[in-house]
Amino acid sequence: MNMNAQIPEIPINTPIPLPQRGSWPASVHVFDEASAWAIRAALAAQRPLLVRGEPGAGKSQLARAAAEVLGRLFITEVVHTRSESQDLQWRFDAVGRLGNAQALGATRLTADEVRNQLDPRNYLSPGALWWVFDWQSALDQHERGGRQSNPPLPPPGWQPEQGCVLLIDEIDKADADLPNGLLETLGNGAFSVPWLAEPVGVKAGLTTPLVVITTNEERELPAAFVRRCLVLNLVLPEGREAFLDALVARGKVHFGRAIDEAVYLEAARQLWDDRQVAETQGVTPPGQAEYIDLLRVIKTLQPDIGQQGALIDKISRFALRKHPRVKG
Repeated sequence: MNMNAQIPEIPINTPIPLPQRGSWPASVHVFDEASAWAIRAALAAQRPLLVRGEPGAGKSQLARAAAEVLGRLFITEVVHTRSESQDLQWRFDAVGRLGNAQALGATRLTADEVRNQLDPRNYLSPGALWWVFDWQSALDQHERGGRQSNPPLPPPGWQPEQGCVLLIDEIDKADADLPNGLLETLGNGAFSVPWLAEPVGVKAGLTTPLVVITTNEERELPAAFVRRCLVLNLVLPEGREAFLDALVARGKVHFGRAIDEAVYLEAARQLWDDRQVAETQGVTPPGQAEYIDLLRVIKTLQPDIGQQGALIDKISRFALRKHPRVKG
């Protein structure tokens, strides 16, 4: 991969507005010192950044916010149980090619014409890693492959030279074959495609992509994979008062004066208490995402801040106590 001439600063403790991008709603993000340095370190080391933390800790939004402050295109790939490492590189429409082969058998085309139409490259689609490694060749292949999937949608004014941020979300959903299959690709910044003469990789003079990988720790990742990443652990403070302060501060970033000060604190207290109960019951505790959801409901249902306190007990159970074993 190519060295970046300069690693940009990441603003710390400053609200970063995130405009709507595709299916991602408008939001606000604040980088703390650890996350800002983790991003800069990943850029300097040209390594993926593995972000660990419980659901709702802001792992995915971290990648989106990084793309915003760096002026890069944001591309996402959500991993599921059937995902394979190859899906992140390229996809081949074997079913479509077989159907065309059967249809062409009934035509009067010459053998060369049939061979040209059934060229495997005509059924090849670029995956997320292809787009972030080499935008132009991915775009060329997208056109040749019959536009079988939707390409990433760049924001206005973006140019490939500005680079990309790729979010590989919830990698722990797949089995170990997926991260193991990415070792060489992420380590070398390139991968081979069977029908292409040259590997796909970052071209000279272009910006090395930032790859952010998230895990909810539902499945242990291979040690060899983790060694090839820089790792950021997103955790909420352990002490009660520090926990409450952190949540209230994050809530104010999103809703400011639209929420009563006492409501911020009481909602955080209820979240703390419900987390203790959930942990004793052995179920996933509510986190930052549930806190923001609760505040959003309160703001929407009762814009009058003087009346918001009465809503907490009525609706908190729906936002905070999602497991049937957690009573309330």
